[in-house]
Amino acid sequence: MIELLGKNLTELQAIIVEAGFPKFRAKQIMDYIYKRYIFDFQAMQQLPGNMRDWLQAHCVLSTPDIVTEKTAPDGLTKKLLLKLADGNQVETVLMKQHYGNSVCVSSQVGCAMGCVFCASTTGGLYRNLETHEIVAQVLLFGALLKERIHSIVVMGAGEPLQNYTNTINALRLLHEKEAFDIGYRRMTLSTCGVVENIYLLADEGIPITLALSLHAPNDAIRREIMPIGAHYNLADVLAAVKTYYEKTDRRVTFEYILIEGINSSIENAHELGALVKDFPNCNVNLIPVNGNEHIQLFKPSRRQMEAFRNIVASYGVAVTVRKEMGDAIQAACGQLKVQHAQQQLK
Repeated sequence: MIELLGKNLTELQAIIVEAGFPKFRAKQIMDYIYKRYIFDFQAMQQLPGNMRDWLQAHCVLSTPDIVTEKTAPDGLTKKLLLKLADGNQVETVLMKQHYGNSVCVSSQVGCAMGCVFCASTTGGLYRNLETHEIVAQVLLFGALLKERIHSIVVMGAGEPLQNYTNTINALRLLHEKEAFDIGYRRMTLSTCGVVENIYLLADEGIPITLALSLHAPNDAIRREIMPIGAHYNLADVLAAVKTYYEKTDRRVTFEYILIEGINSSIENAHELGALVKDFPNCNVNLIPVNGNEHIQLFKPSRRQMEAFRNIVASYGVAVTVRKEMGDAIQAACGQLKVQHAQQQLK
C-alpha cells in the first residue's frame, strides 16, 4: 500500500500519473487532506469513482489514533498522546498564542540524548518518526480545531537533527501552499547540538529559526546534565550555531532550563551572559524546569529567576523567562506518555 500522507505535491503527482489519472487530481487530493481534513477516499467526491476505488485499493492515509487528549483549564494548551500504526506512542502539543495556533511536534519515539531534565528520554530511543508521522501531528490539530495553524516548533520528544531527513522533509511539506502554507520563518527547530547536522541545516536554504538547547554555561555542567556534552564541546557547538546565523541571517535562540542548585547561580548567570553576548541579535529563553516525581529536579524561586535574568541582560543580551503553559496537563516532553503508562499498570 502506498502511504499518501507526507507526500509533497511533486511526489503525489508522480503517483497519480503513474496510475493513469490526470496530474491535476493530486492538488485535489491535497486539498481534501490538508484543507478539508477528509481522510476517507470514498468521501473525496470531486474525484471520479474509478479513481476513488483505485485509491482505496492501493493507498492509505495513516493518521494516528488519539489515546489521550488533555486541555489546560485556561484552554490555551492542548496535548495529544497518539498511537502510531506500530503501537508506539508519541506526544504533540498545541499552544494558543496571541499570534495564532502553534503546534509543538515530536521527531522521534523516545530520545537517545539522556538529558536529566527530560521525561521523554527515560526509556531511551525506540525509533525515528517517518515524515508522515511528523506531519500527522499538525494535521490532527487542524482537524480538531478547524482553525489555521500559524507556526511549528520541533521541540517535542526526540532530537530532530538525529532524524534529519524525515524532519526536513516534514517541514518542507508543511511549508507547501497546497498543504499548510506555513512560512519557514514561523518554524523553529530545537537541537541539543548535533554539530555536523547544524552545518547541513545551514546549507538547506530554509530560513527556520534555530534554537540551541544550551542549558549550561560551561562544559562541566553541560556534561553533567546533558550526555551529548561529552561528544560535542561548547566551542564546537557554538561555532556551528554561528555559521548557521551567518548563512541564514536568522536570529538564534538559546534555551536554558533553570535548575535549582545546578545551573542557576549568580556565577552561572555571568558565565551565560559572557558566553552568548557576541551572538548578534540572539535571544536567551530561560525555562523553569518542569520538575516532577520521576526526575526530582526543581526550579529556582521567581526572585532567583528574575535576578538571573537581569544579570544575563546586563551583557546586552535579549533574555526572557518562558511563560509556563500546560503544567496542569503534563505538557512537558514525555510527561503525558509516562503518566498514561503508569495508569495502565494500576
